[in-house]
Amino acid sequence: MPSNSQKTALVTGASSGIGRASAEGLVRAGFTVFGTSRKPNADRLGQVSMLACDVTDEASVASLVSTVLERTGRIDVLVNNAGLGMFGGAEESSAAQVQRLFDVNLFGVVRVVNAVLPSMRARRQGRIINLSSALGFLPAPYSAHYAGSKFALEGYSESLDHEVRAFNVRVSLIEPGTLKGNFDQSALEPDTKMADYDAGRAWVHDFYKKALLTAVSPEEVADAVLQAATAQRQQLRYPVGKVAKQVSLLRRLMPARMFDKILRQQFGLPG
Repeated sequence: MPSNSQKTALVTGASSGIGRASAEGLVRAGFTVFGTSRKPNADRLGQVSMLACDVTDEASVASLVSTVLERTGRIDVLVNNAGLGMFGGAEESSAAQVQRLFDVNLFGVVRVVNAVLPSMRARRQGRIINLSSALGFLPAPYSAHYAGSKFALEGYSESLDHEVRAFNVRVSLIEPGTLKGNFDQSALEPDTKMADYDAGRAWVHDFYKKALLTAVSPEEVADAVLQAATAQRQQLRYPVGKVAKQVSLLRRLMPARMFDKILRQQFGLPG
């Protein structure tokens, strides 16, 4: 196996937050790292080479992957981090808005994986790391569409992992709980807000504000990304943070009716 200093990592959405922390962590581990953003302000972010890419544009993705392969001849680790948030009542978002969300959170991943995977298969080596969420296994209220995009990502990733193991390529999911940073500020607002959901939306907003007291940092998530990128015994799922790990265990072991009751109590919902 080549050392990390001979390996190349590609991180989408690397200008800030988890993407930036992951890219910098991979640099410290010895990887040659390329990061992407839709409009990079500089050619480099520290030791991370920044390239422009819009994951909703197939030609942009193809150009990105071609550039990285031309410069290094290989992509050993792909971190699919680019994503959007969206919180509100399910009824409050138009189908067009939900399509926009899925175009980044799911189909953006599909586009990048489809562009990178041929080179990994040819070399019989690679790691694909997809940023999911605790909402990828816990569909909390007022997160129907975001959770739906992450549930879809989880199903896609697990199936893909079965398919590519024959080529010595593995897939992992990173599942952080509430995250410190500006994720809420970058989330989409429902495009058809309804008065009937105002109180619930406000309550959930306050719930997540309080959850920031126990939120995980981008650096903690980046540590899980690095583990998935380098561990000899790779895992399919990496819950990040005490809350995400506890909820993941309870979701698997607790009777569904009891779990549903506790969840609704936590969110202050009747019944």
